[in-house]
Amino acid sequence: MKTLSRADEILLLAILRLKDNAYGVTIKKEVHRSTGKKLTFGSIWVSLDILNRRGYLRKHIADPIPQRKGRPKIYYTLTPTGIEALKKTRDLHESIWDGVSALIDKWKPS
Repeated sequence: MKTLSRADEILLLAILRLKDNAYGVTIKKEVHRSTGKKLTFGSIWVSLDILNRRGYLRKHIADPIPQRKGRPKIYYTLTPTGIEALKKTRDLHESIWDGVSALIDKWKPS
């Protein structure tokens, strides 16, 4: 399993938080709410496509509706592989940061 990039991690966490309501607009808003970053739809869709091809996501295309001029929403959910990737990423972060908080708190400039 490939290591997640920070951007992949942020997108997967946003989708996890959004549960059954994860589609382009809500993902973009959730990423902005949780990180302050403003992503373009183009960058989101490219990343979602890559995550889908890697098996971290499953996408579901909803029926088109007139309010969207016949365009369907594409909803995303995490797969078990996606959840496992997030767990491994979390464990990696915890391992890297182990004991560092105390060092930072005690750090004094020379």
